[in-house]
Amino acid sequence: MSSINVDPSLNSNAAHGTEHEEEDHRMFGFVVFLLSESIIFFSFFVGYAVFKTGTADWLPAGFEGLEVKEPLINTIVLVSSSFVIYFAERFLHKENLWGFRAFWLLTMAMGSFFLYGQAVEWMGLPFGFTDGVFGGTFYLLTGFHGLHVMTGVLLQGIMLGRSFLPNNYARGEFGVASTSLFWHFVDVIWIILFILIYVWQ
Repeated sequence: MSSINVDPSLNSNAAHGTEHEEEDHRMFGFVVFLLSESIIFFSFFVGYAVFKTGTADWLPAGFEGLEVKEPLINTIVLVSSSFVIYFAERFLHKENLWGFRAFWLLTMAMGSFFLYGQAVEWMGLPFGFTDGVFGGTFYLLTGFHGLHVMTGVLLQGIMLGRSFLPNNYARGEFGVASTSLFWHFVDVIWIILFILIYVWQ
């Protein structure tokens, strides 16, 4: 008689049905969290636009405007990292841990490059946080977003470390999915910030 190979995931579906439901609820809660973060960023965006259009001396004295070239490079790197982290997820779904680790680590490197580029820009600027409304809003917006990028990189580091634990990941793993979603959110927010701060000068 021929033996029948049963997919282990089929046997685990019923036993872990409650677990999948909990994961669904956690993802819903995480999406709500991102929506709340979106509201905070949106309020900052509106405040920036109001101050810019209503302030006579918008730029600090002697300052003509922000350089766009280096921030544009950082933007391309950060936005490209969304595609990289997507491929990392695809490798995980195919149970290819080394592919997942490689692309996940590349995402972390690209996020770190963005933070480094932002730090270099900050150190080279001729104005500070207290130099007018522009200085305050610029550092508030870019700094708050940078904090989110740093958080995303740290979360990615945790997820990468977990990949080395035996049998730690299964398909649809919540930690990886939520971290990836958070990273996409960070990238979209930066695109808006880049247009608002660097393009609309």
